[in-house]
Amino acid sequence: MKLFICIVHNHYRDVIEKGLNEEGYRMTELSSTGSFRRRGNTTFLIGAAEQDAENVKELMKKLCTEQEEKKPQPDFVTNRFVSFLIDVNDVRLFTENSPG
Repeated sequence: MKLFICIVHNHYRDVIEKGLNEEGYRMTELSSTGSFRRRGNTTFLIGAAEQDAENVKELMKKLCTEQEEKKPQPDFVTNRFVSFLIDVNDVRLFTENSPG
């Protein structure tokens, strides 16, 4: 299992969220600001099977390019998104009724 941490400029937020959902990828969305990207951003936490990792990255690039064809990238935007890919070796789901 892989975990993508993707910091996406808000210009691309909606199209990435919709496009990934349509392809069956689930994610958690966090509003984020700070010195890393400086302007309004959204951070997506996306879980994917190991064999899907490259597909997620390529899909995000494709979705951003399609968005730019409809609405050009703002001048101040230097990157569409920054992503980190992390191996997840221990996945545990806890519910209210789970022991420990």
